[in-house]
Amino acid sequence: MLQLVEKEPHQRREWMRLLARAPLEMLESWHAAAEPPAHSWLRRPETGLAMVRARAGGTGEKFNLGEITLTRCVLRLESGECGVAYVQGRSHRKAELAALADAMLQSARGRHTRENLVAPLRERLERQAATLQRKAQATRVEFFTLAREAGE
Repeated sequence: MLQLVEKEPHQRREWMRLLARAPLEMLESWHAAAEPPAHSWLRRPETGLAMVRARAGGTGEKFNLGEITLTRCVLRLESGECGVAYVQGRSHRKAELAALADAMLQSARGRHTRENLVAPLRERLERQAATLQRKAQATRVEFFTLAREAGE
């Protein structure tokens, strides 16, 4: 049975979210500098479809929105930590690097990976979200209605 180390599940959830959204070039540059330990595959990268579900208005009944392409994999470091990755798209390399980062974040080298990958990645994604928010606000339109009196 596969057992994952989850000392801080809320932190792991956060870094898994960041790794899934990480650009491949950022993961590649981290990998080149990190000198990661050897690993073995528990599940090689494989691509498939996943159903995306949504709610009308965020609160209504769930409905099937459509399918997206996902790539997933699981690996184990020589020290025993297991890394898991689910990334949108077909990039086997991105899934491998995300799973490797997940495993390293659970290991003794986790602090180094947090400082060199997770923190810069969080900052980059926050900047991108802020830029997108500013662009959306620039196109915002305020509608108002003038009410007429019945006697006019």
